[in-house]
Amino acid sequence: MAQRYKYEILLMSLLAHLYIGIILSDLPFYTKVIWPVNMLVIGVASIGVFMEKGRSKNIIKNSLLALAIILPISIPVVGHLQYFMTILSAMYCLFFGFILIEILRYLVRPNYIDTDIISASACGFFLLIEIATFLFQALYYLDNTAIKNIDATQAATIYMDLVYFSSITVTTIGFGDIVPNSHGTKLIVALFGVASQFYTVVLIGILISKFVSQQEK
Repeated sequence: MAQRYKYEILLMSLLAHLYIGIILSDLPFYTKVIWPVNMLVIGVASIGVFMEKGRSKNIIKNSLLALAIILPISIPVVGHLQYFMTILSAMYCLFFGFILIEILRYLVRPNYIDTDIISASACGFFLLIEIATFLFQALYYLDNTAIKNIDATQAATIYMDLVYFSSITVTTIGFGDIVPNSHGTKLIVALFGVASQFYTVVLIGILISKFVSQQEK
């Protein structure tokens, strides 16, 4: 069953990881418990994506997953150290980027469209938001003036503000309440806006092509 619904399971775990703050008000509990648990769930959910993908890919994925679970658990102990949160954020970018690449490889392969293709497409979009969130977070921890109007009360509030900022950037809504404040950050934010539009346009073309091909058959 896990293999059959692997993209649906991954999609649900990504949504929970990004937007659980909607229903969760205990932020210290989120940082200490929910965050590591969410990463474990995403790791388990991604197993199906990497089935029959070769030993080396699974070793890389499992290594990144181990770090993705261990690092947030370490925040109460070593989170105050300089560059720790930057390293954590960069590692998450690698982890989610690795999954995204595998999903993109899957999307361009088959000549048909089904629920797996639709679910994998949605996973790709939310993985873009994950990568943007942790890249912006890495930039923020390197220089807390790089992005303005972030609630820096604690790690969880920074993360949730950046999930919001990444979501409105990738969807090109751009309310302007949180804004990049350096030339480098502005260009990176702009790049993610362009990348998300490119993903959407190319994805629509791929889905239409698959649908037409399927109808012709």
